[in-house]
Amino acid sequence: MCLLLSVHVYGQEADTTVYRRLPVVEVTEKSHPSATRESAPLQMIDKGGIERLGLQELSEAVRRFSGVTVKDYGGIGGLKTVSVRSLGAQHTAVSYDGVSITDAQSGQVDISRFSLDNVEALSLSIGQTDDIFQAARMYASSGVLRISTRIPRFDTKNHHIEGQLKAGQFGLFNPSLRYDQKLSRRYALSLHADWLRADGRYPYTFTNGNTVTKEKRNNSDINSLRTELNLFADWEKGGTLRLKGYWFDSDRGLPGSVILYNDYHTERLRNRNGFAQSTYDRPFNDRFSFKAQGKFDYAQTGYRDFHSKYIDGMQKDVYTQREYYLSAALLYTPARYLSFSFAEDLFIHTLDANTPACVFPERLTSLSALAAQYKDSRLTATAVLSGIATAERVEKGEAAPGRKRLSPTVSLSYRILNGQNLRVRLSYKDAFRLPTFNDLYYDRSGNRRLNPERASQYNAGLTWSGDLPYLGIDYISLTADAYYNKVYDKIVAIPTMFIWKMMNMGEVDIKGVDVNLSARFRLPASIRLQVDGAYTLQKAVDVTDREAKTYKHQLPYTPLHSGSASFAIEHPWLNAGWLLTAVGDRYSLPQNMEANRMKGYVEQQLSFSRTFALRRASSLRLQAEIVNVGNVTYDVIRYYPMPGRSFRGSIRYVF
Repeated sequence: MCLLLSVHVYGQEADTTVYRRLPVVEVTEKSHPSATRESAPLQMIDKGGIERLGLQELSEAVRRFSGVTVKDYGGIGGLKTVSVRSLGAQHTAVSYDGVSITDAQSGQVDISRFSLDNVEALSLSIGQTDDIFQAARMYASSGVLRISTRIPRFDTKNHHIEGQLKAGQFGLFNPSLRYDQKLSRRYALSLHADWLRADGRYPYTFTNGNTVTKEKRNNSDINSLRTELNLFADWEKGGTLRLKGYWFDSDRGLPGSVILYNDYHTERLRNRNGFAQSTYDRPFNDRFSFKAQGKFDYAQTGYRDFHSKYIDGMQKDVYTQREYYLSAALLYTPARYLSFSFAEDLFIHTLDANTPACVFPERLTSLSALAAQYKDSRLTATAVLSGIATAERVEKGEAAPGRKRLSPTVSLSYRILNGQNLRVRLSYKDAFRLPTFNDLYYDRSGNRRLNPERASQYNAGLTWSGDLPYLGIDYISLTADAYYNKVYDKIVAIPTMFIWKMMNMGEVDIKGVDVNLSARFRLPASIRLQVDGAYTLQKAVDVTDREAKTYKHQLPYTPLHSGSASFAIEHPWLNAGWLLTAVGDRYSLPQNMEANRMKGYVEQQLSFSRTFALRRASSLRLQAEIVNVGNVTYDVIRYYPMPGRSFRGSIRYVF
């Protein structure tokens, strides 16, 4: 705002007023939801936090979150899936820049195929977030892992070039390139590409009774290429548009489990995944906003096994999935604190395979979500009703029946004290997951009469955030949540007369507590310290059959205690980060007996980095890391040993 005052003094000439048009100044800043204000648990890490801790893989960042289990099948090229509060990876949705990533064949998303270098922010919501202006797909899952990639920002230059090279032990070589170009005032373009290769021949310790030997992992190599092209358009009152093209191509070995006298495997996996997606946002006025999304996804998985028992010495299975997706959402805000939204999603999944038993299934799905929210400075209350309807078709035999279901969600957050940001939050969510194509149609074991797997989620928590300047704390936040989950119609494999069959036979009780702490300290000598911690106490037991040997036994790979802690020191001369991950004892099979027990482990990681400012607004960043500092021997999945101590380094130049 400008104030112009003109004063006329007697006996002097009148002032001449000159009007000048001030240049437009646009102030932009990333907007993140507050983890302590959300009515359901939300955990986040941005690019600054990723760099402070020296994280290099997406799975390393996700492990920092409480209530999360990352199944890692070992090594750089190992498959990595995410499960939230023991509900299973099929209940966890993964969104990439707001559009869901799906796998209709297995229901699990391998997050190792996404590069952390291109990530701007990473968040995990459990239950339903307070953002009601989103696609209907985001309402249907028990938890959502959101991956937000970088958006180009221009100041004095119309382009940016960023080159990075990572290298490390076990043959790791990972160059990447990013290019941002401002095409005009309304259009911008970004290109990101990276190539990753590693032989994966890391040493491990194999124990057989009293015999302990040193071995090396075989067939754990990977060679992958990722490319991504983004076009950004900002038409101001006409809305914003983002177009994305993505391609991932990898060839990796499947090292298999390590067992006595058989540590060499010949299985290979070739993944080719490409998609094109678009997101259009248009605020019509203060009351109405519109959002639309579209996507085409192509995914091909090629499995090869080399053995003399096969004809021509090789077995090759190729599975091809296609997805066609459209979404539209409308937000209506009739009053300052009240808003409503409606979202409708339509998508088609198909599966082709070269195997004789493939029935070539096709699924048409409609998802709808109606939401209402009241939000002021003290109270946030949200209610959602989502519905699903499906229809299936196959080329061979009988298709699974169509399914219809309604799922409600309610949540609230209330600030208890006026002068403090101390809040209580409560939430309930009824979630489900559809049977996958493998569950329904896999050769002999598939069951076409399966019902969707249901989960009821209850959460109650306290959150607080503020500052303690007398202790040198610029910011501190604390969240504590107690939860209870009940899984019905759990899809499990049950032995029948001669074969295993998929059935809706399982029931699971999950009780737990998640605690998260984050604090930022201001220390002498221009030092800043960021401290983060997360702890999970979780009891997830099978309650399917009172007479079964596994009744009230802890679910496989679910530790009773787990947590993480990190310290990041920022200094003008050198930055340092320390990350600790601790996992308690767990069991590899449903029966909790000593033979199935896996010992807990504590893994640590150190990183050191420094950024040098160069001429012409360019910079150079050097980073060195020590992974698994204590050289701890452990498995995330039994008989899939993880690497011991290793060293990595990276250099990044930005121009």
